[in-house]
Amino acid sequence: MAVSMAARALAPVVLVGALLGACSSTSNSANAGTGRVLLVGKFRGHAGGYATIQSAVNAAHTGDWILVAPGDYHETADATTRNSEASHGDFGGVLIMKSKIHIRGMSRAKVIVDGTSQSSSTPCSSNSTDQNFGPVGADGKADGRNGILVWKANDVSIENLTVCNFLGGAADAGNEIWWNGGGGSAKIGLSGYTGRYLTATSTYFGGETTASQYGIFSSDAAGPGLWTQLYASNFNDSGMYVGACHQACAVTISHAWMEFSALGYSGTNSGGAVVIEDSQFDNNEDGVDTNTQLNGDPPAPQDGACPHGGISPITHTHSCWVFMHNDVHDNNNPDVPRAGSAAAGPTGTGMTVSGGRSDTVMDNRFSNNGAWGILFVPYPDGSTPSDNQTCTGTGGVKVQGLGCVYDPEGDALLHNTFSHNGYFGNPSNSDYGQITVSAGQPQNCFVGNTAPDRSAPADLENTQPTCGKLTTAANSGGPLLSQVLCDSGFGGCTAGESYPQPAAVVMHPLPKDLPSMPNPCQGVPENPWCPTGRPV
Repeated sequence: MAVSMAARALAPVVLVGALLGACSSTSNSANAGTGRVLLVGKFRGHAGGYATIQSAVNAAHTGDWILVAPGDYHETADATTRNSEASHGDFGGVLIMKSKIHIRGMSRAKVIVDGTSQSSSTPCSSNSTDQNFGPVGADGKADGRNGILVWKANDVSIENLTVCNFLGGAADAGNEIWWNGGGGSAKIGLSGYTGRYLTATSTYFGGETTASQYGIFSSDAAGPGLWTQLYASNFNDSGMYVGACHQACAVTISHAWMEFSALGYSGTNSGGAVVIEDSQFDNNEDGVDTNTQLNGDPPAPQDGACPHGGISPITHTHSCWVFMHNDVHDNNNPDVPRAGSAAAGPTGTGMTVSGGRSDTVMDNRFSNNGAWGILFVPYPDGSTPSDNQTCTGTGGVKVQGLGCVYDPEGDALLHNTFSHNGYFGNPSNSDYGQITVSAGQPQNCFVGNTAPDRSAPADLENTQPTCGKLTTAANSGGPLLSQVLCDSGFGGCTAGESYPQPAAVVMHPLPKDLPSMPNPCQGVPENPWCPTGRPV
């Protein structure tokens, strides 16, 4: 698209305003300038009034700012505060239940919210003896921990810091930064959120039951949302996740770098205006995955259609879920933490649209993904439905032996550039592929892609150039179905078929020199650390 960077950045905001009437949210903290400023730690010789982030959160009022000095913060609100909805993730080392609170670190790399035990002398230690597995429940099992947890609070911003080593357990845990509107409730419980210059990782792996699950996470949360300048690695589900937000997601994600996880990005039942742009996904098992699921993060389906029949200013169609201008490469890594449905992501795949609807993938680069650059495949769900949903009531089709099956419908693959994908050399390994189980559904379309390693089934650009036309027959893609089942572990592999197999989980260090916020005082009311709008 011949559109300037500024215009592309504004387009999702315009879309949100037009479709949801919410573009005036205060979640963009860079424009805020009111409220008190609470200072945590000691910054350049100037001591703040609080020793912990949680103590400042407890003292804060709506609209206040919390600035955090460099330091290794072992926050433990979850050890003393257990709420009635803990089974849905309502606990964290830092627990925020007040709207319009702004938390900002003074240095992205040096402000560390650390899930390891307070006795640990090394930030984000990988030693097993330094890990904090959370409170032990009546069943004798450790709950696990969440890092910074925003619970049903609107317009909370979290910026310019690192969170590490908050581990999974028996409760809904293992998430580093989570805007949680009420996990599993099938209801929107918060609106408006911002995350900028954030790093999330784990250095410890002691098995999948305690592995960290998600890096940067929102669920049951409506927009407008903004995530930019994110990095996440070493998670057994995904580096970042947006889910269970009906068609009110209204989030823009840009300049994210996701690697060394089962999935770089994951989004279950997240639809409407979702824009993921100018980001990088590499060295994951499966780089990007958006899916429909009947069990988990209701309500189904994942539907990228614009709310209220609107038109996207980006696609100029009814598709508002847009993945564009991203670099998706080298997602061939089986030696990552991997658990649950995320473990079934086909190794060597840049992106998977699994049962997703009305999603647009345009103007991206897919390279060096050994199995497929991108797959459009069904999501079969044989589990018990969440929230009293039904298969047919959510647009699925019951298929003997597979349960409720959601085909990819009405998706568009437009003007992408592919290079050196499918080099594993198994039958159907290619630049892109499609499987549909049922007929009579809106077809996907494929237009203007540069794909030297072709498609499976062959020649999709000529056979399906138009989106939305009702299909007349199912299409398994020839050998594609058996190959996806082989790679994902759902089916057996025949002699001569080969996909990378996991050996041992490898946890990777953070890259050096991730960008920090250029001026952490920008937009903050005058205070001892920012007397003139810049740090002292």
